Amino acid sequence: MNKILQLILIDIFRNRVVIAYTILLALACWSIFFLEDSGNKALVTMLNLELLVIPLISILFSTIYIYNSSEFIELLLSQPIKRSQIWISLFFGLVICLLAAYIVAIIPPLLLFGYIQNALWILLGGILITVIFISIGFLISIQQRDKAKGIGTSLLVWLFFALLFDGLVLFILFQFGDYPIEKPMVLVSMLSPIDLLRIMNLMQLDASAMMGYTGAIFQQYFGSTLGTLVTLFVLVLWALIPFLISLRIFKRKDL
Repeated sequence: MNKILQLILIDIFRNRVVIAYTILLALACWSIFFLEDSGNKALVTMLNLELLVIPLISILFSTIYIYNSSEFIELLLSQPIKRSQIWISLFFGLVICLLAAYIVAIIPPLLLFGYIQNALWILLGGILITVIFISIGFLISIQQRDKAKGIGTSLLVWLFFALLFDGLVLFILFQFGDYPIEKPMVLVSMLSPIDLLRIMNLMQLDASAMMGYTGAIFQQYFGSTLGTLVTLFVLVLWALIPFLISLRIFKRKDL
């Protein structure tokens, strides 16, 4: 497994997309801090960038990489290697490379401008959202044989969580606004990892006015500490469940 992981890491670190992703993300982070006149505004802007760009790159890159590595995967399957070792090595290879790119890009400006405590939450959020959308990318790529359909599905999943989910929440609120739906809306907010991550980070940044309806309800019912713990637990489930499902499919699927 270590040898497979090493080969995957070497291959991904040489990928121009990863290099370009690191450079562009670093430039964006530095630009945000230099252009914003307030530290909190800079952090919120960085959070918005994190919630849009990182999921998109993570799910697309992981999906495309699995499709492009189909011959390599078939070669490994012909060897006396457990299928679970192959799939886990691919997953950790992508996670390590994309997280390394993210950390290299985002940590220097956060530390330089003195946002050490907030930097930890921003960093944790970026790590979780990267792992979650790589996990979802793995599930899509193993379920869908056709590369074009797989990439299209990845874009639709990202579009739903990044943009359409909030619209769906507002639609539900307008339709059932006369009913006591506060508690159900907390459960609905857990159906989107991006929404959960936004709530968690804005709680730590004391920007409750920007959390939206579901965020305000979440804080009202759980409080900042308990709400953060619940959010972290659900985000970990979002990272584990899609990958475990994809691993189960990969172990049984005839490639």
